[in-house]
Amino acid sequence: MTSKLTKALEFSNYRQTLNIQHNNLKSKVQTLLTYSINGGSFNIDLPLITFVEMLIKKENDSVVLLDVYNNPIEITDLKDFLEEILSRYFEATNEYYAEYSKLKQSRKVHKLVDLELDDNTNN
Repeated sequence: MTSKLTKALEFSNYRQTLNIQHNNLKSKVQTLLTYSINGGSFNIDLPLITFVEMLIKKENDSVVLLDVYNNPIEITDLKDFLEEILSRYFEATNEYYAEYSKLKQSRKVHKLVDLELDDNTNN
């Protein structure tokens, strides 16, 4: 019975550590997906990218967009804005994918903790 209890506790610790690591990774990616320009702050996501692409297709060079705080922010060069948010989006999602893949391969608590320690020493 003690063996089953020990395994259950180990699994519980593993799941808790995995959830903490995954939440930390999501927070890091969300930070990378924030872009500030002209005093405004934007969350880079697919609706923003699609909207900006549509504005460019409608031959808009500059527009006023509402940022995350609903402040009107003038974007004077939509093409540059789109290039920047696309670049940041792909950089963040590629990093997220790489780190998430490492998490999925870690099947023991100490491996998850080692991943966190490695990440902290690289930063």
